[in-house]
Amino acid sequence: MSIQHIKQTRDITDLDERGPVPAPLSEPACRLRGRTITIPGTSADAGIWECSPGKFRRQIKSAEVMHILEGECTFTPDGKDPIEIHAGDTLFMPPATTGVWDIRRTVRKVYVLIQPD
Repeated sequence: MSIQHIKQTRDITDLDERGPVPAPLSEPACRLRGRTITIPGTSADAGIWECSPGKFRRQIKSAEVMHILEGECTFTPDGKDPIEIHAGDTLFMPPATTGVWDIRRTVRKVYVLIQPD
């Protein structure tokens, strides 16, 4: 098994276009770009994710670990206070965390999705 080393992840330009977010709350809808990363020997869903400004609902059932490489946004979990997020922040979201993303400046993150037990 070899180690994957992605240099200067924040500066990568060859991300795949992934279209609009699934549950937009703004016009125009946020646009996604990304790259899937395979971690050999695991079933983890991981990669680099980028989202243009706007609002949308997070509906992911998996737990998620993310490190924000660039951008500025707010995430408001359903029924809870908003969380201000900036480049350099790391978040650990439990399974089935839902809420609203408000992307003010394009966000790029590295993420790992973990299936709940």
